Amino acid sequence: MRTDTLAVHAGRPDRRPDGPLNEPITMAATYVAGGDVEYGRYGNPTWTALEDAIGALEGGACLTFASGLAAVSTVFDLVAGGGVVVTPRHAYNGSISQLADLESRGRLRSHLVDILDVDAVVKACQDAALVWLESPTNPALEIVDLPRIIAAAKDAGAHVAVDNTFATPLRQKPLELGADIVVHSATKYLAGHSDVQMGAVLTRSKQDELYGVLKGRRDLYGAIPGPFEAWLTLRGIRTLPLRLERAESNAIELARRLAEHPAVAEVRYPGFGAIVAPVFADAEVADRLQHRVKIWAWATSLGGVESTLERRRRWRAEPATIPDGLVRLAVGVEDVEDLWEDLARAIG
Repeated sequence: MRTDTLAVHAGRPDRRPDGPLNEPITMAATYVAGGDVEYGRYGNPTWTALEDAIGALEGGACLTFASGLAAVSTVFDLVAGGGVVVTPRHAYNGSISQLADLESRGRLRSHLVDILDVDAVVKACQDAALVWLESPTNPALEIVDLPRIIAAAKDAGAHVAVDNTFATPLRQKPLELGADIVVHSATKYLAGHSDVQMGAVLTRSKQDELYGVLKGRRDLYGAIPGPFEAWLTLRGIRTLPLRLERAESNAIELARRLAEHPAVAEVRYPGFGAIVAPVFADAEVADRLQHRVKIWAWATSLGGVESTLERRRRWRAEPATIPDGLVRLAVGVEDVEDLWEDLARAIG
């Protein structure tokens, strides 16, 4: 099945007369002994259905977690004491903050790189235990040369993990490009309705040694998803192709119009996906925008059906190399004319 069809059909129970089309929610902490699961921290049928669906979309074996950052921290925990993690200097704030915390405690060393300087990134991979990538990057929307960097990292003996939250498996499949691990904040596009916190980690197969290690750490440390959250995320995946197609169409049109606006110095848009980052010449305009919009919501998350925005440099941990006037627009599925009129009025 093609990806759009998989989003609708993967992770459903076997069809039988009077059987449900959707995997029911299994609310169980305790199981009768003698089977494969044994205890609620080790597995749940609702998780399994969700993991089957995400795995089918990405082409790998999936483990779900209580949040995106729980998934991120489990991958970082693969790095032995003192090991080096190479990561873009412009990346998800939570991931960069985790690395800074781990480095401050002597657990690992982080090497932040300009991901567009591919030669320098390839050189940095020589000392890495883990190369952590995003493409597009958050919030700079840089497109990474994944094939070249992944190949260089693998040649150097490093593991490669790609955060695929922005692109989704509908636009990019890092495992096919040679990555060892794919990570999602399923809170965002996969769930798609701003009502769930969920993370996912994928390896190539359940026979992969990394899969066993990651599952063992989830079992041990307990960063497990709730069954209701897993069910909601699976429900959200059913409409992912429709939501992304509409949001992406809106994003393309908004990027075009913003590029013609005199208050906008630059528009960053990679040509796919639903995130647009206009850079306003005057940071005060960007600040004012957050307070004046009516349809757009000023919020720090993204990936829901509603459109959200924020000036990223309002966060103290955001790198100084992110322009003061950059606003991350997470475009939703509303009518594009309403979105544009609201933005244009708020810009002034």
